This record gives sequence, C-alpha cells and structure tokens, in this order.
Amino acid sequence: MDFESGTVISHYKIIEKLGSGGMATVYKAQDLKLERFVALKFLPMQVGASDSDTQRFIQEAKTASALDHPNICTIYEINETEQGQIFIAMSFCEGETLKDKIDRGPLSTKEAIQITQQICKGLGRAHEMGIVHRDLKPANIIVTRDGVVKILDFGVAKFQHKSRFTSPGSVIGTPAYMSPEQARGKEVDQRTDIWALGVLLFQILTANLPFKGENDMALMYSIVHDPPASLSAFRSQVPEILQASLKKALAKNPEERYFSLAQFSKDLDRLHQDGNEAQETKLTAPVQGSPAESIAVLPLLDLSSEKNQEYFCDGLTEEIINALARIDGLRVASRNTSFQFKDQKLNIGQIGEKLGVRKILEGSLRKSGERIRVTIRLINVSDGFLLWSDDYERELKDIFAIQDDISRSVVENLKVKLADITGSRLIKRYTDNLEAYTAYLQGRFFWNKRTAESMERSIGQFKRAIEIDPGYALAYAGLSDVYLVLGLYGRYAPLEIMPQAISAARDALQLDEELAEAHVSLGCARSVFEWNWPDAEQEFRRGIELNPDYAVAYQWYAINLLTPLGRFSEALT
Repeated sequence: MDFESGTVISHYKIIEKLGSGGMATVYKAQDLKLERFVALKFLPMQVGASDSDTQRFIQEAKTASALDHPNICTIYEINETEQGQIFIAMSFCEGETLKDKIDRGPLSTKEAIQITQQICKGLGRAHEMGIVHRDLKPANIIVTRDGVVKILDFGVAKFQHKSRFTSPGSVIGTPAYMSPEQARGKEVDQRTDIWALGVLLFQILTANLPFKGENDMALMYSIVHDPPASLSAFRSQVPEILQASLKKALAKNPEERYFSLAQFSKDLDRLHQDGNEAQETKLTAPVQGSPAESIAVLPLLDLSSEKNQEYFCDGLTEEIINALARIDGLRVASRNTSFQFKDQKLNIGQIGEKLGVRKILEGSLRKSGERIRVTIRLINVSDGFLLWSDDYERELKDIFAIQDDISRSVVENLKVKLADITGSRLIKRYTDNLEAYTAYLQGRFFWNKRTAESMERSIGQFKRAIEIDPGYALAYAGLSDVYLVLGLYGRYAPLEIMPQAISAARDALQLDEELAEAHVSLGCARSVFEWNWPDAEQEFRRGIELNPDYAVAYQWYAINLLTPLGRFSEALT
C-alpha cells in the first residue's frame, strides 16, 4: 500500500516516497507537532503480525533507540496506522546512501578513511552495548550533505548472550558482506562487523567486492575458502598501512582479526601521521598548465522515485555548464567532455586527472509533483574534500532561478570574478514557459541519443515546444539540428530533409539574430548540402564569436567545412 503526498498518519504528513525494497518502504514526512522532517519506514502489509520479519522490524526500532550516537540514525518511535500497518519514525537524513556514492566510482583514500572511521565510532557504540549489527553494507549507510555518516537498519542485529528469533545454524545477513563464520551459520560477535567493514572499505576504494561468485552459494564459498582480491589490482600506489589494515580486517580466522573497531580506526589514523595520502594525492592532481581555476560539471543523478527525469537532469547540467562558461578566468569542461563520465565508476580524482580540472561539481535532482529539489556539491580534485554543498528545494516553476542561483554560488565559492555580468542573469532565458522549456529539454535529450527512434521523438518534442511558445528561438535551432543529423546519417534524402533544416535555422535567427546555435546549424547546412563554403564559414565563425564555448560549433566546423576543404591543421586545433 502506497501513501499519497499529503496523507496524514498519526501526526505525520507524508511528503514524498523516498524508496522501497523487499522489507520496507520509506517516506519523507513532516512531524506536525514538532514541525520537523522525519523518515517513516513502513513494513509491507502482506507481512503477517506473527512473521519473523515483523519481529525484526520491531527489533530494529528497539535496538537503534537504545543507541544514542551522532553516527547512528535516531529512532523517535514505533507506531502503526489505523489499518494496523507498523511503521518506524526516525530522523530524516538529507544526503545519499554510501551505495549511491560507490555506484559513481571509487572514492579518494582520504574520503574513504573519513567515512570508515565514522562507521567505527557509531558501530563501536553499538558494540559497547553488546549489539552486533550483522548486516553492515553500503545501502545501510547514509552520508549526509555535511559529510556525516549515519548507520541504519539494525533489523537483524544480535544482542550478545541473549536469545534471538533466529534458529541455530541459520544464516542472517547479506551474502557479499558476511564473515566466514556468519556464512557458515556459526555464532558471531563484534568481529563479524569488523569483517563487513573491511569489505566495505575495499568496496569504497575500488567500487568492487573482494570476493565474487556467480550466485550466493558460490559467493559464500569464496568468502570461506578464497583469499580476497588484491587492493593494488584496482589502485596504484596503495599505502602499505592500508593494505595491512584490510588484510587484518579480512582475516578468515576471527582470532586473527581486529578485536575492536577502536584498533581498526587507530591503524587507519596512521595514514595521516605517515603522510601516505600525500603520495596518492599526487596521482590525482590537475595537470600542470591548468588555469587558476578550472571545473567540470558532471551529469546530475536522477533520484526521483519514478526515475523518469534523466532528460531534466541532463538539461539542467548543460545549462549550468553554459552559465559557468561565461565567467572570465574560469575554464569549464564542455558538455561532451563531462558527459563521457556519465554512469562511469571512476572517483573524483580520476575524473579530475583525465580532464585536467581542479574542481568537480556533482549533484542530484529529485522531482515530486510540482516541487523539485536539487542537491549540489563542489569537490576539490586534489584531496577529494567537499568545498561546498547546498540544496535548492522550490516549485518547479522556479527552475530558471535555481539554475542561476547554483551558478552564482559556484562562482562565489571558486572566488572567481564575475566581470561585467555581475548583477545580470548567468543563464539566458529563451522562454518563460515551463512547459515549452521541458519539451525543449526532452528534445535535446533524445537528440543526443542519436538513434532513429530518438530522433523522431526529438522532432516531436521540439515541435511541441514551438507550438506552446512560437517565439522560442532555441527550439527552432534544435529542430534544425535534428533535420541536419537525419540528413547526414542518411535517414532521409538530403533534398527532402535539408531544406527543412535551413528553414528552421532561419526561423530561429528571425527571432534571435544572436543565437549561436542557429548560426552553426545554418553553417552546417550551407556546407554539407549547398556546398556554399564562404557563406557556411561565415555562419560558423559568427556562431563561435557569439558563443566561444559552444563545443558543437567547433566539431561541426571542423568536420563539415575544414576537413572537406583540406584544411586539416585548422580542423585539429
């Protein structure tokens, strides 16, 4: 049973669904009594009251509520709806799971150690209370936007020396993070959590697991019998202390493992003292010759529950790139350059090194109804430190203001000069109509996919944007680009499609003579269709003059004019 936004349960008002799994569904809600945001975790109705899953759900509330620590998510109460559905009310942590962070690629050593040591503190508190978590994994760890780690889900936790609702010999936990004794169904103590944290640290550093198998049984066999994968196989110049710490945490025999998390954390502290991080940091520093400030904006992640806002994430990312490119003294990686790292499991240092930039801007977008929340983080490439982060939660109609606010905040935190555009918008609005703007973003999204089906869908979205706002010059330029690509790729005969490309570009220029995209589109058509090289070059140069940071202009100028004319050296520059 799903709850709609606005539903009131007890004294909590549902705001949005955050996620769901086999065992529970979590919602963001507002506590109407204390006027604060909370997270409500519901047990599915189909799970019977006598089921062991219900017992574990209640156990989670009891266990976590007994632990008072900054690195453990606070439990407020356990309650049930009028229909008898059990739920837990807990603190709402604004951030992302460790799983989400790892899914984007390995983290820097410094950030990995910072996260691990916070887990040591929170989990160490549980161990002091005689509680073993038994299901430590990235999905059960949240990293807030301030970098604070919160441990979740004590649903399968074990009180040492107390009876539990699991039978002897049963296997509890997630296979990839089970200790050898846990995989065998034997008695466990705090050292099984230390093993899991060792697996977690390995995964944070490599975005891979130290043990693998084709299925759960094969995986557990590997955990019991095989040595872990070598950390150095995934990272170069790994500090010896780090390798030794992982080896001890992942010892098959619990007696050879760390006895306490305090010991584990103490060894990790030596990384700071011995200066091993400085050695690794040199590998990820920006290339020499980079300007005083340089930045790459990575594609925003779609965290909407329906996962249907990728076009909006890509469009907003591109708008921010274009806005930052207008800043004097700031070198900005182009859209094509930044988007090559979309869905790639690389850490910030690796991306920064490949692009030769000093800063990385990353973030996420969540849309719920007519509200949108954008989370942005500015990260220093050399050490992986978070320089600045912020959330922008507003009505969808305010998206243009959000774009400009984000760009200005980045500029302020980079300490670069806004030159002569201070006080004006960094992002030029080509329409004030949100529906037309959304259609345009969808058109560009499908255009960038470059498939026959996506091109047809792109045409439909651009035409819809024009129908909604006939004065939307950028939509005409987008339509021209689709016709050009369809003609260049041979989807349609040039005599049929190229005149439409020229017509759409002209329509755009009639609305806005200074629209760089339209000049470039017209230049492309003049060259590949009309072979009117002088006029084509004039259009290309005019487009580049109007927007020197428009990457498509250089690409099409080089491929469609300079190369056919044999001006290869110019095409390569």
